[in-house]
Amino acid sequence: MRVSLGRVRQLFTMQRVLTQNVARLLALSLRTKLSPSVRAAAVNMSTLLVNRPQYSWLRELGLGEDNDGVYNGCWGGQGQVVTSYCPANNEPIARVRQATMAEYEETVQKAQDAWKVWADVPAPKRGEIVRQIGDALRGKIKALGSLVSLEMGKIYVEGVGEVQEYVDVCDYAVGLSRMIGGPILPSERPGHALIEQWNPVGLVGIITAFNFPVAVYGWNNAIALICGNVCLWKGAPTTPLTSVAVTRIVAEVLERNHLPGAICSMTCGGADIGTAMAKDERVGLLSFTGSTQVGKQVAMMVQERFGRQLLELGGNNAIIANTLYGPLHTKQAVQQYLAAIDQAKQQGGTLVCGGKVMDRPGNYVEPTIITGLPHDAPIVHTETFVPILYVLKFKTEDEAFAWNNEVKQGLSSSIFTKDMGRVFRWLGPKGSDCGIVNVNIPTSGAEIGGAFGGEKHTGGGRESGSDSWKQYMRRSTCTINYSKDLPLAQGIKFE
Repeated sequence: MRVSLGRVRQLFTMQRVLTQNVARLLALSLRTKLSPSVRAAAVNMSTLLVNRPQYSWLRELGLGEDNDGVYNGCWGGQGQVVTSYCPANNEPIARVRQATMAEYEETVQKAQDAWKVWADVPAPKRGEIVRQIGDALRGKIKALGSLVSLEMGKIYVEGVGEVQEYVDVCDYAVGLSRMIGGPILPSERPGHALIEQWNPVGLVGIITAFNFPVAVYGWNNAIALICGNVCLWKGAPTTPLTSVAVTRIVAEVLERNHLPGAICSMTCGGADIGTAMAKDERVGLLSFTGSTQVGKQVAMMVQERFGRQLLELGGNNAIIANTLYGPLHTKQAVQQYLAAIDQAKQQGGTLVCGGKVMDRPGNYVEPTIITGLPHDAPIVHTETFVPILYVLKFKTEDEAFAWNNEVKQGLSSSIFTKDMGRVFRWLGPKGSDCGIVNVNIPTSGAEIGGAFGGEKHTGGGRESGSDSWKQYMRRSTCTINYSKDLPLAQGIKFE
């Protein structure tokens, strides 16, 4: 098809006007015969939430209509363009340009170069940088918490709580930066010293899930940094704006301190980027948070190269909120909710309350309680990640403990009792087999001072708190002979 020079100029003018002033173009489109494709593009740009006055705070986080999804000291993104949607109304927020495999390779190389600089920074000074990151997050806590709520779907106070958790972990890591060290052990040989030396693993890959798009990265990032590692983050594909906003905050701190931005790199992407990280021998530790099914695949890929992994997988510790709760994250989750209710009914359950999708915009469903199911019903043993509570009646303490432990997951558990004997039996070797064992508090939430993680199909990893810092470092047992003799251990003599 031949196009006149005048028509080419006309189209070019339209494109320039579209880029500079969408609102003006929309008004113009009502009076002129624009092509359907140009009209659709104009409407799409105007309906993005980032352009609406009530969401002007998104601009405070450095977000626009189109956002770079790669950071390695420089911002970029030449891969697939994805649109982030608000689960409360399923309207588009903004777009993100994901990483290509070439950009992933470039980012890893830059991260390796950045590690050479970061590893030479004394640990207490690394802690000072982490302190500044925490302060920067404090300054944006309301806007960033609002973004978590807008993009992920949890209520605002929970979104702010996520950012606060990152801040708190930064404070924790600052103190830890002056305390990391190995023991001096007694040597059996005279004139010898035996010590444990801890060194960073190098590059820590961090893959996080949609349900905690800030906090989980914060746990890993703050601890990994003070240990002397650099980080490469791949957030969930459905919460890319949160990944971009957090990285912008961290990047500003690094750049202000004249440090390589690649110390905290980011590549937005899908399974291709995640697979590359799992298989990449340059990734000294891969921290993965997500489903047990995907976690198995990740574990096999990392193990194939004898790599180190930190897994935080499925939980299945049911909890329900009857007053304040947000929408499910995606339309697919709504279908999973309905499917779980159908399965529960087929397996003998009785719907006591809830069970319906709410008639309003977004992915809202009713909190649901189901009774009458046997303890070993397949749906009871399945993590559906929706607000459904299965109520089971037990006769004895041993029976209740056994039912708690028979599921494949082992993240968090709780008992409510005033019987002190039962408390310590619950905490003991025949009690709960979960990584987090609570008494008289819900199963949700955890303090940063304790190691967070679970057993069995939950992965066995521990993030933040306690001695979890050891997972981000490698240990060497060092023997130093300062005598003039050369004795062997165990008194061995070659005679």
